[in-house]
This record gives sequence, C-alpha cells and structure tokens, in this order.
Amino acid sequence: MSTARLAAGDPAPDFTLTDDTGAEVSLSSLRGRKVVVYFYPAAMTPGCTKQACDFSESLDSLKASGYEVLGISPDKPEKLAKFREKESLTLRLLSDPDKAVMESYAAFGEKTMYGKTVQGVIRSTFVVDENGTIEVAQYNVKATGHVAKLRRDLGLV
Repeated sequence: MSTARLAAGDPAPDFTLTDDTGAEVSLSSLRGRKVVVYFYPAAMTPGCTKQACDFSESLDSLKASGYEVLGISPDKPEKLAKFREKESLTLRLLSDPDKAVMESYAAFGEKTMYGKTVQGVIRSTFVVDENGTIEVAQYNVKATGHVAKLRRDLGLV
C-alpha cells in the first residue's frame, strides 16, 4: 500500500494509539496545541536513541513554545516503557504495531537501506497546528541533528 506523502496544508490523519504506560493517546485530544509527531524505526537502536534523547532534552522548551511531542514506532508498549526508563526519556512514546498510522502519514514504505530497496519505517517528522492541519512535513530526516534543525525551521532557536 502506497499513500501519497503529506504536505503543509493537508489535514493531519487522526489516530488513537497506546503509549508506553498503556494509556490511549489521540491526536484529536491535543487540538488547541501544536504537536510534533515523529516516526522512528525501532526503540533502543543507536539512531533512534539519539533522536529520542534530543527530543527529550528539548521537550521543556518545546512545551514552553506550545508544542507537544509524540514519538511513534512499531514497538510494543512494553519495549517503549523499557526504552523510556533506560534513556530517562520525558516525551510520550506511542506504539503502532500494525503500522496503520505510519501508512496514513506515508511514513512506512519503500526506502533504500545500505544500497537495497526495503520496506520499512521512513524516519519522518510532522508538525500539526492547533486545528489539526499539517504545518511541516519532513521525510527521510536524519536521526542526529534533526531536532536542532526542526527548532531552527520553527524559529525556536
């Protein structure tokens, strides 16, 4: 299944997923706040750990600027809880084991890895405005340095 990539101005697909504590989180429940939704391949891998730690370290200043941050991977909530504990993460980690939300954001599909075309999670970040509209859509982002770049793009340096 190939979903067209989202762009600024598109409505953000709503979702309800389970977080690392077992609670359900819906994008629509965060209306009125800006939300950074980022998709990553797997908890406790080097790149994903770096990215999650960067978001966690920036969380207070992002929240002070009106942003919530949700990290989504195909990992089960139990693994996400271990990831949060091991790395002292402060952001919400959501589980998308059937990858339905990833597919609705075109964050799962064909990608090139080590010169081969494979199916997998496409590291992507979206900023959803207070009304549920995509403000920023970034695909194939780098794990290292991405949060700093996103902050610059949002004028939060």
